[in-house]
Amino acid sequence: MIELEREGRRIHPSPKVLAVIQDKLTQKRLMRDAGIPTADFVEVEGDLEKALVDFGYPLVQKARRGGYDGRGVAVMKTPDDFPRHLPVPSYVERFVEAEKEIAVLVARSGDGDTRCYPAVEMIFRPGENVLDLLLAPADLADALAAAAKEVAVRTVNALGGVGIFGVEMFLTANGRILVNEVAPRTHNSGHYTIESCMTDQFEQHLRAVIGLPLGATDLISPAAMINILGSPGHSGRPVIKGIAASLAIAGACIHIYGKAATKPFRKMGDVTVLDADIIAARSKAERVRELLDITGEDHP
Repeated sequence: MIELEREGRRIHPSPKVLAVIQDKLTQKRLMRDAGIPTADFVEVEGDLEKALVDFGYPLVQKARRGGYDGRGVAVMKTPDDFPRHLPVPSYVERFVEAEKEIAVLVARSGDGDTRCYPAVEMIFRPGENVLDLLLAPADLADALAAAAKEVAVRTVNALGGVGIFGVEMFLTANGRILVNEVAPRTHNSGHYTIESCMTDQFEQHLRAVIGLPLGATDLISPAAMINILGSPGHSGRPVIKGIAASLAIAGACIHIYGKAATKPFRKMGDVTVLDADIIAARSKAERVRELLDITGEDHP
């Protein structure tokens, strides 16, 4: 890609941005240098066990490359957790006791124009650390919602990227907003925008990278989104059950990704539920979670 860019081809996000994002330690350093609030961190080399003790527990060890959906992350509360460490190039950061995990989608055009989507709350499956439930908008005071947007825009501007970016953040109990990670692409935290926003994240990304004006990001309706995950103990060609019952729930919109094979906790699709009342939307989404089941032909 670097060679193509040298030849005058336009690539978004640019190879420079991707190089920063792909190495999570480089990403953290860019945030720190740009004054973006983030958890304290250090690179770890040499005697890892001693380095973790010196840094102090509780902590989170993260692989510099290749981690996603909970992979490449080891949460260690005490030295007794050291056996679960990652034997790869990594860094450690301070464990954050988050009151909420939130995300803001930011679209940025080639001329630096930006558009923000509403801050959303992300609730993860403990254990697999996969996004389970998303609430749009997040239940935040106006000042906090505005602060989250401001931090997200600063982060994307620091990267200098073009396209759509998912900025994941922690909200601490004392009201601090700390950036966790950035995804330089359409993001799981933005799938709800297909039905719920005036311009969905996929159209917005295309607008940004081909030089069209960015679209409005207004929320048309509150929404709750769940991920459809492969059932534990099943793999092979997907067998999906419960679609008809789920679609009988008012406001439910099902997206199946068409993956050729399922495996435990693999993201196989998502469901967005619209309702004027976010509490009702969440309740309906949780009903859908109970109804939808993806098993595999290899393990019926």
